[in-house]
Amino acid sequence: MIEELPKNLIEFIEAGESITIEYKEAKKTLPSSLFETVCSMLNRNGGHIFLGVNDDSEVIGLYKDYTKAMKKDFVNLCNNPQKIFPTVHLDIKEYIYKDKHILYIYVHESSDVHKTANKIYDRNEDGDFEITNNTTQISNLYIRKRSTYIENKIYPFATMDDLRVDLIEEARKMASNRTSNHPWSKMSNEEMLRSAGLYERNLENGKEGFNLACLLLFGKDDIIASVLSYYKTDAILKVKDTERYDDRDDIRTNLLDSYDRLTDFIKKHLNDKFYIEDDQRINVRDVIARELCANLLIHREYSNPYPARLIITKDNIITENANKPRTIGFIDLNNYSPYPKNPKIAGFFKEIGLADELGSGIKKIAKYTKIYSGGGDPLFKDDEIFVATVPLTNKSSNSDFINNNKLKELILNFIKESSNGRTRQEINDYIYSQMNEDLQTKDSRVRTSLTYLRKKDLIENVGSDTKPVWVAK
Repeated sequence: MIEELPKNLIEFIEAGESITIEYKEAKKTLPSSLFETVCSMLNRNGGHIFLGVNDDSEVIGLYKDYTKAMKKDFVNLCNNPQKIFPTVHLDIKEYIYKDKHILYIYVHESSDVHKTANKIYDRNEDGDFEITNNTTQISNLYIRKRSTYIENKIYPFATMDDLRVDLIEEARKMASNRTSNHPWSKMSNEEMLRSAGLYERNLENGKEGFNLACLLLFGKDDIIASVLSYYKTDAILKVKDTERYDDRDDIRTNLLDSYDRLTDFIKKHLNDKFYIEDDQRINVRDVIARELCANLLIHREYSNPYPARLIITKDNIITENANKPRTIGFIDLNNYSPYPKNPKIAGFFKEIGLADELGSGIKKIAKYTKIYSGGGDPLFKDDEIFVATVPLTNKSSNSDFINNNKLKELILNFIKESSNGRTRQEINDYIYSQMNEDLQTKDSRVRTSLTYLRKKDLIENVGSDTKPVWVAK
């Protein structure tokens, strides 16, 4: 069953083309300029590409009999170094809008500088432009990437002897089990690491070697300690002894083993809960554990010495990791544009099946938390320390506020008072002062009211991905 186009994507189409939004007409085949846009968005701030939409924001649609082949071609080309280099893992989704089929691609900002057909493209408000022969712009592009993503740092004296070859083989098997005839199955270890962007050459200074992402994924413990002396992840149980802890795992090993130890810690201390979905029996606890632990490791800012933490209390699971926030405050899942903090690590986790498409982890946590807790909502706070709080029980239902017109009226009137709209933080500051509940309950109830007002078409979310505001209609 093909899904209807979500409301937030409809809003992107209605907003018009920009540095992060691109429309392309297509009927039977992928547009010839598609990978120029993919390349430029990877090199700049990421963005959203819609196939089957013209420059006037009109959805003209694709021939539905050709969409399957177009999706397959796109995935194959993303893995073809002759088309895009370094290769990239992007999802392409088919949606229906007013009985017309369109394809949607979310392009994340990459930590690499990409080429398509051996040409480098960058992006501005006017679209894609080639900078292959502009040494100044290329140099600036590399400097920005290197300063933003520490996972790219190259260690030219690291060798294969510093890596766990058994883990490389295990990852190859995981990728092959996930995708039949996976290219890695026929590659040597060196070729596989190059393909995954874990061995690279810095075109600014000529240095080449394994990067930090590779050492974090496959490095021996002493090697990881030598490149990041402060690196560790704490798993802590605080149920009876809340001053100290009841159980603890001090984890200072590679990311793959760290993932296993974190998920095992959750399974050790939390009960199973099963759920039937599409005639399949799903262990809800394990789904939440998988997504929480993957997000904790993938989206950590490794240049910050703050240790990552997973804390289990009587009422919640809490994860904390160092972060470079784009916005400050609680994430509104209805208007959330994810971006990868460590694209190489995220891409590798996705390739071996430990993570899904970008942004799906938070949505899965929100979905299955309601099932596990009996209705509780998780909270995700984007700040210098990113904090995810997953309730294990539903202490208080927000159903009374769903029917409480007073709260909705307060929010709606507050938004109407400003011709420029209100940010979520402004709404929180105004409303929270009039509520007596704890922070988690306040956020959940305000979020519920905003969702209600949006669905009633009384308010809408406008502005950029990084600075959204609520305005009255």
